[in-house]
Amino acid sequence: MSTEFISPSGLRLDGRRPHEIRHIHFQQNLFPKASGSCYFEQGNTKVIVTVYGPREVTRGISLMGRAVINCEYSMATFATGERRPRGKGDRRSMEISQLLQKTLESVVLVEKFPRTQIDVFAHVIQADGGTRCACLNAATLALMDAGIPLKDFVVSCAAGYLDNTPLCDLNFVEDSAGGPDLPIAYLPTSGNVAMIQMDSKVSLDHFENILETAIQGAKQIYSILQRGVEERVKELAKSKGLS
Repeated sequence: MSTEFISPSGLRLDGRRPHEIRHIHFQQNLFPKASGSCYFEQGNTKVIVTVYGPREVTRGISLMGRAVINCEYSMATFATGERRPRGKGDRRSMEISQLLQKTLESVVLVEKFPRTQIDVFAHVIQADGGTRCACLNAATLALMDAGIPLKDFVVSCAAGYLDNTPLCDLNFVEDSAGGPDLPIAYLPTSGNVAMIQMDSKVSLDHFENILETAIQGAKQIYSILQRGVEERVKELAKSKGLS
């Protein structure tokens, strides 16, 4: 018996409408020894991102005119129902690490920090779909917490296509159903897409609908993150007697 992902009343298995994102909660500045940090929840997916730097290059090659961004993605062994080790060295973790690095390099003002490195560590502590998107969102907030200037806010959301319907912000059950999965990184100020991935083949019409669904989801996420960051700035200003 096949699973019905959209009910006759138009609701998904978790009660959301097709274009609804999952609940988001985040907290910045968790670890005093890190330059910046963020705990981030997107539905039941939970991640922690820490940022160190800009600092003197300790590994690899320094670049005279810009900073080097190093990203490391890992998943806790207890993050999923599978009890098999998945650290930072497996192929998927390395691919996501490179994805994070390339995306962040497109928005961080690396030219302001020549001959330095910025290290970003993303750790998934509970996985329920969309871990790379959650890590990108958390990385943006952790970089802001570190005071590292960005060209634009970068927000990430995935979309898919099940039961002839574009779905926004897939959870694990939806992500595992075999349909297309399209994670993107969106720059809300410029309106550009900084990252896009898709492994499945879909028609052009379906692709355009899925992409637009992902962009609209990213805009919803941006609204939540921007509001949270503004509230934190006001709290900091108030604590320092600046407001």
